[in-house]
Amino acid sequence: MAAIAMPATRPPLRRRLLGRQPLGYLFVAPYVLFLFAIFAYPLGFAVYISFHDYFFAAPGAVVERPFVGLQNFTDALADPVFRRAMLNVVTFLIINVPLTVAVGLVLATALNAAIPFRTFFRASYFVPYVTASVAVIGVWLWLFNSGGLVNNLLGPLGPDPSWLINSSFAMPVIALFATWKQLGFYILLYLAALQSIPKELYEAAMVDGAGTVRRFLTVTVPGVRPTTTLVVIAATITGANFFTEPYLLTGRGGPNGASVSPVLLMYEQGIEQGHAGYAAAIGVLLAVMVMAVSLVNRFLLERS
Repeated sequence: MAAIAMPATRPPLRRRLLGRQPLGYLFVAPYVLFLFAIFAYPLGFAVYISFHDYFFAAPGAVVERPFVGLQNFTDALADPVFRRAMLNVVTFLIINVPLTVAVGLVLATALNAAIPFRTFFRASYFVPYVTASVAVIGVWLWLFNSGGLVNNLLGPLGPDPSWLINSSFAMPVIALFATWKQLGFYILLYLAALQSIPKELYEAAMVDGAGTVRRFLTVTVPGVRPTTTLVVIAATITGANFFTEPYLLTGRGGPNGASVSPVLLMYEQGIEQGHAGYAAAIGVLLAVMVMAVSLVNRFLLERS
């Protein structure tokens, strides 16, 4: 006799909602609350502020904060200072992101090989990342000021005015500083990715006659492509939010706004001048731009 198929019974609603191990939600709850308190709530509140003529008042004070719609956004887009800040971010990312990927991967490949003092070099590249920006900025001020080491080495070839007060070189110097400061973290990411590439691929490439450069391009670069996607997105998000560098290196975004960043502009407008709604609109526009650039980068890298 043919077996009679029994109809599949649906699991109870509790299991469909909570899964087989509902206790897991208890373990992830602290991190979910952390994300909500630190990221989700401030982001939602910033979006709310951006649609109002909002300003900070004393605790308990009742003040009018009228809804202004898209006025803060139109004011920001029409502001030449904001447009200059966004252009500075683009300049920063064009220099910072490719340098981070290229130099980080090359150095990680070198540090992954059996070289003398490998542990020392690995630690040396990571030290700037864990050092406070305020401390290392003093070194760069000494290097790139008018009478600094770089100008002394270049002599008459040094720019006039000097690097950090030159509208053409201030932003590139900041991008180089950020690349050097954060490089240790991305080298660690690439080092972890290099460990997962099978050694048989390198051996097969050597049998086929591939040299060092050829093996790097045909084995290493494709092997770390997922990490490269992560590095590009992380460097884009981090770079678009730079604040300390122009605040300290170039005296709050000088000369004449040549190195001002959107986050620095948000600080000036929202904290110092009390235009919280306008500052929130800048933050929302910056977040939309970073999300768009990150999605485009991810699409292009995964497609390749």
